[in-house]
Amino acid sequence: MSLVNAQPYQGKKKKSADSGIDGLIYFDNFDSVKSESVIEKIIVSVKGGKNVNVSMIRDLRGTMEANNASMGFFIILTPPTKVMIQEAAKAGFYQAGNGKQYRLIQIFSIEGLINGNEQPKYYDLSWGKSTFKQAQKERQSNGTQIEINGI
Repeated sequence: MSLVNAQPYQGKKKKSADSGIDGLIYFDNFDSVKSESVIEKIIVSVKGGKNVNVSMIRDLRGTMEANNASMGFFIILTPPTKVMIQEAAKAGFYQAGNGKQYRLIQIFSIEGLINGNEQPKYYDLSWGKSTFKQAQKERQSNGTQIEINGI
């Protein structure tokens, strides 16, 4: 959860049967219709097995709709398949208060998040500080990030 600055859902710390929600991110957006700041929700779903498939993207989309979430982050151990990327793209875009559009469903691999090649993209009026303060990344003396288990 810390890789995307999310809060564990209902304080969950270990694996259990759930509603498809592993974490939440709340962000502050500007609603141009109401001309006011509104708090939006991102649902984070983490899948750790090798049997990750496109139906899990569809499940995330349904969970987002059922929970009135503006966006969804799907985090997996392995790189996503082409079909998974296509399914996430079908969900469309979220129109942010800054006038930009962001993918409604974003897929990340653990490796990509750790090495910094992948980053969540969304607009937050408070610049992402509305959830909790993120710890600094540990760096070696040469400035490179410390590896964990070869990643």
